[in-house]
Amino acid sequence: MWKPARALRVRLDDREWLETLVDSGKTPQRVVLRARIVLGAAAGHSNNGLAKELGVSRPTLLRWRQRYVEAGVAGLLKDAPRPGRRKRIRPEKVEAIVNATLHTTPRDATQWSVRSLAQAQRVSPATVHRIWQAANLQPHRTKTFKLSRDPHFVRKLRDVVGLYMNPPAKALVLSVDEKSQIQALDRTQPILPLRPGLPARQTHDYTRHGTTTLFAALNVLEGHVIETCQPRHTHTEFLAFLDKIDRQTSRRRDIHLILDNYSTHKHPTVTAWMIEHPRFHFHFTPTGASWLNLVERFFAEITRKRIRRGTFRSVSALIAAIRAYVREHNKHPRPFIWTATAAAILRKIKHCKQALETGH
Repeated sequence: MWKPARALRVRLDDREWLETLVDSGKTPQRVVLRARIVLGAAAGHSNNGLAKELGVSRPTLLRWRQRYVEAGVAGLLKDAPRPGRRKRIRPEKVEAIVNATLHTTPRDATQWSVRSLAQAQRVSPATVHRIWQAANLQPHRTKTFKLSRDPHFVRKLRDVVGLYMNPPAKALVLSVDEKSQIQALDRTQPILPLRPGLPARQTHDYTRHGTTTLFAALNVLEGHVIETCQPRHTHTEFLAFLDKIDRQTSRRRDIHLILDNYSTHKHPTVTAWMIEHPRFHFHFTPTGASWLNLVERFFAEITRKRIRRGTFRSVSALIAAIRAYVREHNKHPRPFIWTATAAAILRKIKHCKQALETGH
């Protein structure tokens, strides 16, 4: 026979807290049940009688009585952590799966998938997935990189980043480049519009009506863009664009242009134009480092928002769409903020070189 249970000693402030939990309509029902168990035990009710009254088993009632004794009211608010199922995969097997992922490839593919590696290692796909998550392995993904071989890389890097982060006083810094071969594409059949539950649909094939080249100069400080579209991108079109920049900027300000190493930008005619316009200064990005030119971010935005999914039945329609986008952009320009210092970029490049040398 069980001995009669002693009344549970509950502090006055705990009793008030428990009663508040029971009376509140927002308290989870499992917490209300635990509070009633403790209040009933504090009132001197027998364990059997209280268990029948609340509709719980005796072991459940004893568990929450003991939990209150050990942790107070806070112990009633959440469940204790459970140990979970025992691990069935040995550490040696986990190491074998990680090593196979890192150092081997299947015979018929360039990388392992969850199912192919699970079959090779004789485990479940879920096991491989959990191990990959724990080891932060993603064999299905790749990233691209390119290390510049420019012998003057450091000097050019510091020059361009310095213009972004500490531009000269009373001068304009413009990031300039050309986006060539923009195609005026028209789908072979009408686009099916967006519907509830269905995305917009378009044919995979298209008709090309020609191309244009977008010349753009991004004001690094304000985000304003000067643009023009030309059928080609030779030094003649580039000189015409420089003349447009000259007309649309204040003659009292020096102009610092950030350019890539495209041969058009270094043509003898362009060099002669520079001598005639001494307020213009060219700053070239390192060879193979076009990512350093901030106008590339503008090109990415206009491609994503206006060009890629656009339908254009002529080059003139494409040019009109580009100019309309730039016009709307310039109404409320927002600059792209460059935050990476030259020292931080050089550290990342150093780590990348070390990885290439060690193969990791």
